[in-house]
Amino acid sequence: MRVTRWWWIRHAPVTEDGGCIYGQRDLPADVSDTAAFKALAGCLPREAFWVTSNLMRTHQTAAAIVAAGPEIFQTAVEPAVEPDLAEQHFGEWQGRDRAEVYQQHGHRHGLWLAPAEVTPPGGESFVALTKRVSRAVERMTDENEGADIVAVAHGGTIRAALGMALGTTPERALAFSTDNLSLTRIDHVRAPDVGGAWRVVATNLSPHGLGVS
Repeated sequence: MRVTRWWWIRHAPVTEDGGCIYGQRDLPADVSDTAAFKALAGCLPREAFWVTSNLMRTHQTAAAIVAAGPEIFQTAVEPAVEPDLAEQHFGEWQGRDRAEVYQQHGHRHGLWLAPAEVTPPGGESFVALTKRVSRAVERMTDENEGADIVAVAHGGTIRAALGMALGTTPERALAFSTDNLSLTRIDHVRAPDVGGAWRVVATNLSPHGLGVS
């Protein structure tokens, strides 16, 4: 049996958004929570394939985790960059006041800016996000079968991966919480001549509750 373990981490908080939707806008993250980064470093595998999205907040978060645990990781960590793990593209909503857009569209859902099938002008729906994330996850799982994969990504990306693992609808996947710097773990298990299946090990674990000193 071959187990491929995905360690998902949502990027550090974005504090320079001015209350606006940022989506795929390339804003920096606040990487000042050194205790959180040290806790994450302490619970991640010592050897793994690392990957981030193409947005700087994931690069900064990955670098901060590695810097917090230089004695932990056995080899140099140079994350691959995978644009298909980027956050949902909110099109013309990006840069607009979050509360204003939510009042117009999110009230029909309650947990996201809009229902999963709604496509913002010039952007993509959460359904479309789920399809591109699923393709990327399946491809990287095949390429790294039996390994640990540390993926520093986004709230929408991680919700999409959880929905894929459970085989649920994108709309239902929006109910998952994915806090900044939280850890989510899903495994792909493949047995000879049987095929593969996904299992969810943990979701939305706070770094401050990981019990790593």
